[in-house]
Amino acid sequence: MISVIIDTLRESALRIDALLKHNTSSYLQSTNASGDMQLEIDVEADRIFQASLLELPCVKAICSEEQEDICYSQSTDAPYIVAYDPLDGSSLIDSNLSIGSIFGIYNGELKAQSLIASGYVVYGPCLEMVVAQERALHYRYIDEQWRNLGALELQAKGRINAPGGTQKHWEAKHKTMIESLFAQGYRLRYSGGMVPDLHQILIKGGGLFSYPATNDAPQGKLRKLFEVFPFAFVYEKCGGYATNGVQRILELEVEHIHESTPCFFGSYEEMELVRRVYE
Repeated sequence: MISVIIDTLRESALRIDALLKHNTSSYLQSTNASGDMQLEIDVEADRIFQASLLELPCVKAICSEEQEDICYSQSTDAPYIVAYDPLDGSSLIDSNLSIGSIFGIYNGELKAQSLIASGYVVYGPCLEMVVAQERALHYRYIDEQWRNLGALELQAKGRINAPGGTQKHWEAKHKTMIESLFAQGYRLRYSGGMVPDLHQILIKGGGLFSYPATNDAPQGKLRKLFEVFPFAFVYEKCGGYATNGVQRILELEVEHIHESTPCFFGSYEEMELVRRVYE
């Protein structure tokens, strides 16, 4: 049944990729459930995912970053709930930078411990998808078919530093930590899109992505169910780790579906640094 959901997500990604190539990226006079201004294509991508997923007999419900509440299917006895961010980083469209979709497949209920598969799509020069179950497998769409490029694996130490959040709102200890990485020769790689930045760390073999608590966002900005849990699952399957600074991401509780959290993703040595700084 999971494979059916993954295949449906792949087909939806193809439709969204085609849509992006003919999009004007105009803003609507509305915001999503998290308070972000919506683009027309955010709403259309959300409709594509919702319509295709709710047709599946194995999907009980979906929840989207673009919608306030959970949307249930007519398959009341179905086991799975799919949470997704239909277009992460869509504000980058007018700059022609890579953006993505993120998804998590939950068994029975929306909590980290129920996550059984997750992944993301990269809409860039190539259309790519990473799907994590027992391993995190990397796919690329070539010659009208999805090609398996193999499993992704993080090295113990990387060289990429992707620090999110506005620097003037960082805590002093976080600023010191980020500067220490640059002093060691880490390269700054930050586009403002979660998908391309975390994907680059995986492809290049390691590094640190951070979006800490800040003065203007004390609970962080990135959402647990749609973004943080799915990527934490992927990173752990690649041999990495994800934390909010003091606790493993996949052990966090969820009180409401749009709840956010500070988050750090990376390979072993970078995450040991985060642990020392924040614990």
